[in-house]
Amino acid sequence: MASVAGLAATPTWARDSVEWGETQFSWTHPKVTVERALSFRHRHTDETLNTVYYANGRYLPQALDEVNWLLRDFRTSEIKPIDPQLLDLLYAVRQRLESNESFDVFSGYRSPETNALLRREGWGVARNSLHMQGMAIDIGLPGMETRHIANCALSLQRGGVGIYRRYNFVHLDTGRVRTWRG
Repeated sequence: MASVAGLAATPTWARDSVEWGETQFSWTHPKVTVERALSFRHRHTDETLNTVYYANGRYLPQALDEVNWLLRDFRTSEIKPIDPQLLDLLYAVRQRLESNESFDVFSGYRSPETNALLRREGWGVARNSLHMQGMAIDIGLPGMETRHIANCALSLQRGGVGIYRRYNFVHLDTGRVRTWRG
């Protein structure tokens, strides 16, 4: 469900102020399902993927390969396996936000060379970014404010959450729990 101006249009999970100063979440667990599916649109390559990556109690290798390809370093085409826990985090966020939209991907895996280039160009990326380990992603959801995505992810306490309003994306990772604004 997309969030628009006005409390009446705000999803039921969004309430009073917390970490980002705008919304608060009540979170238990995602709906128990036999299958977990995700869909993506890469902002730089315009590639799309809609895949079931988990079914019958296991991750599906072919689907993980497809995700790894879509989330590759688009500058070098280098591929690194994406942490399945990151996919589970994305799944939980999308379920909790009651969204059927594809994630807009700004950055998935980044090679050390690309990370160093972005640092030299002043993009403010971390020297030891979890993007280089396949443990981080920068995303948006069409029609959803970045603050709602960030608050939802933060409520899950599954890793780092950075909000980049200027660029309209949220950084999610499966490292230690922490928050920041970029």
